[in-house]
Amino acid sequence: MAFIRRKERSRERFSLLLLDLEEYYFEQHTAYHMTGNGSSSLPNRYNQGSLKICSKSVIFEPDEVNKPILKIPLKDCKRIEAVEENEGNPFKETKPACILVETKQVYLIKEGDVVAPYKYERGERNVIFQLDMPLKTEDVVQTLLQLHRASCLDKLGDQTAMIAANLQSRLARTSFDKNSFQSVTERPHMECEAEMVSPLVTNPGHVCITDHNLYFQPLNSYPDSVVQIGLHSVRRIYKRRHGLRPLGLEVFCTENDLCSDIYLKFYNTKDRDELYYYIATFLENHITEHTAESYMLQWQRGHISNYQYLLHLNNLADRSVNDLSQYPVFPWVISDYSSPQLDLLNPASFRDLSKPVGALNTERLERLLERYRDMPEPRFMYGSHYSSPGYVLFYLVRVAPEHMLCLQNGRYDHADRMFNSVGETWKNCLEGGTDFKELIPEFYGTDSSFLKNLLSLNLGRRQGGGRVGDVELPSWASEVDDFLQKMRAALESQHVSEHLHEWIDLIFGYKQRGSEAVAAHNVFHPLTYEGVIDCDSIDDPDQKIAMLTQILEFGQTPRQLFTTPHPQRITPRFHSVSSGTSLSTSPNDLSPASPSLDSFEDLTEESKTLAWSNMNKLALQSSHKIHKEVVTGIAGTLSGTSIFSTSQDSTLKMFSKEGGGLQRSISFSNMALSSCVMLPEDKTVVCSSWDNNVYFYSIAYGRRQDTLMGHDDAVSQVCWRDNQLYTASWDSTIKVWKCVAADISSNKRAHFELLAELEHESGVNTIALSPAGTLLASGTKEGSLSVWDIASCSLLHQIACHSGKIHQVAFSPDSRNILSVGEDSCLKVTDVQTGMLLSTVPAEDEQRCFCWDGNTVLSGGQSGNLLIWDLLSSKVIHKIPAHSGPVTCIWMNEQCSSVITGGEDKQIMFWKHQY
Repeated sequence: MAFIRRKERSRERFSLLLLDLEEYYFEQHTAYHMTGNGSSSLPNRYNQGSLKICSKSVIFEPDEVNKPILKIPLKDCKRIEAVEENEGNPFKETKPACILVETKQVYLIKEGDVVAPYKYERGERNVIFQLDMPLKTEDVVQTLLQLHRASCLDKLGDQTAMIAANLQSRLARTSFDKNSFQSVTERPHMECEAEMVSPLVTNPGHVCITDHNLYFQPLNSYPDSVVQIGLHSVRRIYKRRHGLRPLGLEVFCTENDLCSDIYLKFYNTKDRDELYYYIATFLENHITEHTAESYMLQWQRGHISNYQYLLHLNNLADRSVNDLSQYPVFPWVISDYSSPQLDLLNPASFRDLSKPVGALNTERLERLLERYRDMPEPRFMYGSHYSSPGYVLFYLVRVAPEHMLCLQNGRYDHADRMFNSVGETWKNCLEGGTDFKELIPEFYGTDSSFLKNLLSLNLGRRQGGGRVGDVELPSWASEVDDFLQKMRAALESQHVSEHLHEWIDLIFGYKQRGSEAVAAHNVFHPLTYEGVIDCDSIDDPDQKIAMLTQILEFGQTPRQLFTTPHPQRITPRFHSVSSGTSLSTSPNDLSPASPSLDSFEDLTEESKTLAWSNMNKLALQSSHKIHKEVVTGIAGTLSGTSIFSTSQDSTLKMFSKEGGGLQRSISFSNMALSSCVMLPEDKTVVCSSWDNNVYFYSIAYGRRQDTLMGHDDAVSQVCWRDNQLYTASWDSTIKVWKCVAADISSNKRAHFELLAELEHESGVNTIALSPAGTLLASGTKEGSLSVWDIASCSLLHQIACHSGKIHQVAFSPDSRNILSVGEDSCLKVTDVQTGMLLSTVPAEDEQRCFCWDGNTVLSGGQSGNLLIWDLLSSKVIHKIPAHSGPVTCIWMNEQCSSVITGGEDKQIMFWKHQY
């Protein structure tokens, strides 16, 4: 799971989870636990191990892993003193050698090296330890006596204050050890005290930040003497609330949104903010901290998934896997856990996302509202929260048993109250009087270990006699990985995408508080809301600690991110696809016109050569402003009578070249279309979209024929050859699909078989097939050019070609070279066989698109002009005024005799040679 660190420390069984909540681990000493009374019948035995001095207990970890760890709570101790060792020689000075602890209770933990509920030995007894360095005995005893006095104080506030004073004294007597610097040339910027936070525990120490690294040095050198994070590796930083106060800072060095590299809690906000701004200012490539609104826009347009969006919102709302009282919260989305098959096309399979869990059962809600109406102010509808440390560990006990034991004083919950069954848990959330919990991200992840008892834990027996083992899955799940896969599919389904904004309104939005929360039956205990209680204003230390403990254990409502209704996600609504055809029009009347002798130009290779040699004689035939946004793609029928164009206005337009008018306008979704290609026989147009889908439009039937939902981000371009469709996407992949044109054109429901997936390191912006269809070239957002062998789907070359995004790539007619244009305003020619960059031709302005014959290039750029280049001389030989803004796409028919361009001025322009 996210916070379970897989790195095991050799032979070490101790962890901070053995401490009580809000307890500190101060120091450790090599020592011996002495057993026996020295008699012949019971001789002394010395068990070597490590003695841990903590703020509320003494813990002894024996070196022998099968022996139990001993934990002695200081509040249960009656006497702590040094025992003098006297060897019977009156002339030899006695010295303190042993530590005697008289106690009423000892905890035995991990006996046999097994994680299990703690055992207790009750009754007065003496426990004796001998330090490996006897001279330290007196100091350790004095420390224990001081901590023992704190533990025996009547008031919890006084106890906490005395322990805090001890901690601050230790921090003041020490400082960061600069010998830990990675380099002697590092210059420190600031030092301060802080605590490293992990679930249920904190570890105090010293923070130091230099011009190269962030360091944290634990006071107790546990688990390592120093934690070091290179500033250049930091990707994201978040300010956090910790204990309801603005003291936290979480640092991420990867794009994993769930698990951070370090979470620090400072003792004052000033230190936290100074460190935050230093890191943010230091990072040259620092990613600007996104707002909820910016992520909302990306999600609404389909640029990020539902799962990613929920993670981002949790992050922005102070939810962290390092803080179990503010663990990321995810919704129940499925309501059917009993059917043998899960139908994600049936709305009845889903939970009503417009209601909180407590309002899903009408009968239960009526009982809760009746109690709510009779309740004095401040009133609340639900006595428990939808997210709390107990609920998180309820789900994760099989992978985080030590966390559960820490939270519940060394015990597991009763076996019948464990997470035994997904269906039972959902039923209890619907019907139980006090159970309103939501889910956690793990239910939509890929790690299924939390559903299986892989550690063979003894979690108890249920009333029926059966042991608690693996979680019982719904009958529609064949095994745990299948269960998670179907949960992910449900979360990303069309139904959830259309309704997720309603749940966001409840948890992060305008229905979280006030009259809207009351109307939505979404009112929880006042202590769970940020800002309701100011702990710093409470003078009584006992009352303050009790209030804080109650808040942290009860759970906290996320920070409110939206105060107005959250917009719905833009999702394809295929039933409402529009077209310009009448419902009474026959499909036969819509078939493309047969090519006439006048419209079909049978040019030979010599004629193509003639066309390219006279490219400077291109003349504008007509221009048409048929789109409302940038034109992104153009495709024409073989006859040249019908032209199709796509645009960022989300429409596919069908234009009659002969009639000079718009014939149809088709919208598949509210997202931009990025490219289009005509399939053989001129019966189907394939369009790529920013909504991650590829659409197939039947010209004959005037409707969407099929949809391919194949990517996790925008599809940037498509191309087709020999019954294979190639789709490029910003999700950093190209996917190769079996796509039989005859099946699609015959109105059959196509089966798109995924043949290959070509991985890239960044988003793919453009692709092109070689004339023979044996090679594929791709250009990425980061300027990388890749050449792929189609038969084996293997990477032949990967070249760092451009310093910015590559706009377009294309093979020469003989497939020997690839031409590319990019954001760096250069035209570059690459040798296909060697991957060597052959030439770089700088342009006056950024070129966006082109056609070429291997030597002559027709390109369109930012200026709006069409440029004709001679690559041998690396010069522009002709300039043709064209669009009033950047030229974004160029289409040329097979005979090279007709050219059509599209631009940011929303126009398409028709060009012809004038010989």
